[in-house]
Amino acid sequence: MLIAPPDAVLLAVLTALVVDALAGEPGWLYRRMPHPVVLLGRLIAALEARLWREGQSPDVRRARGRQLVAAVLAPSAVLGGLLTLLLTQGVVGALMAGVLASTLLAQRSLVDHVGAVADGLEQGLDEGRRAVSLVVGRDPEALDAAGVARAAVESAAENVSDGVTAPLFWFLLLGPLGLVAYKAVNTMDSMVGYRSERYLDFGRAAARLDDRANWLPARLTGLLLLVVMGGAPRLPLLAREALKHRSPNAGWPEAAMALSLNLRLAGPRLYPSGIVDDDWIGQGRTDLDATDIRRATSALWRLWAVVVTMVTAALAAVVVSAV
Repeated sequence: MLIAPPDAVLLAVLTALVVDALAGEPGWLYRRMPHPVVLLGRLIAALEARLWREGQSPDVRRARGRQLVAAVLAPSAVLGGLLTLLLTQGVVGALMAGVLASTLLAQRSLVDHVGAVADGLEQGLDEGRRAVSLVVGRDPEALDAAGVARAAVESAAENVSDGVTAPLFWFLLLGPLGLVAYKAVNTMDSMVGYRSERYLDFGRAAARLDDRANWLPARLTGLLLLVVMGGAPRLPLLAREALKHRSPNAGWPEAAMALSLNLRLAGPRLYPSGIVDDDWIGQGRTDLDATDIRRATSALWRLWAVVVTMVTAALAAVVVSAV
């Protein structure tokens, strides 16, 4: 099995973090070629069209769902192996791998999309609703200004784990193979991991695999986010608030954001499928506004800066120990 040197992995991770923060998802590039996650989504959609059929029994759909997972992870493993090979080619290879890996992180795009909701709210409720419709699945027309702001802050908290810290966790643990496999699993879950009639059985394997892949990263994200925001005294409250969320993982970063900013998030929400009557998470205000959205994006950058510092320190330690 091809294993990349630890210093090469750390250099690639650091490069990916910096390139993603600076460049995000440049429109000039992705107007000319599809984003890697878009390609992955097309593969998943094509496989679903071949595997899912009306009238299939639950057992057949679960089996077909497992086939989908295997069929998506196989080429992901090949791509991860190629990136690992690149990491064995010295500093230049590590830098190139980091640039390519940056396309699988979402720090800048997340901050930009969430920040656009604050910009929209400052122009008016209609603009805020339009902006938030791009980042959440709930009905924007049913949201008042505070609801728009809460939706944006919740999206920032949940997606920083899925889009940044969880892929970094698997990148650091298993190298490029871990990064690519995680993105494959997470993308499958976002497309078929629903409890609807169509996907309840077919998407079960993808949803369960995503839950397992995010279990530790989500908790680490919540702990780290709360600490970097100066909320260490509230750490004993984190688990209690996180467990109010219907997701086994999303509640951790969301609870950390609520506790660190002294807000209340989640609560009853209206989706196209109906009302979700969830508990409130946190102990603070519910009347959020654009300022609170900007506080949330600031928290994301503080978390990013701490992660960059930790990776840099680890890389320096590895290099020094090798001298």
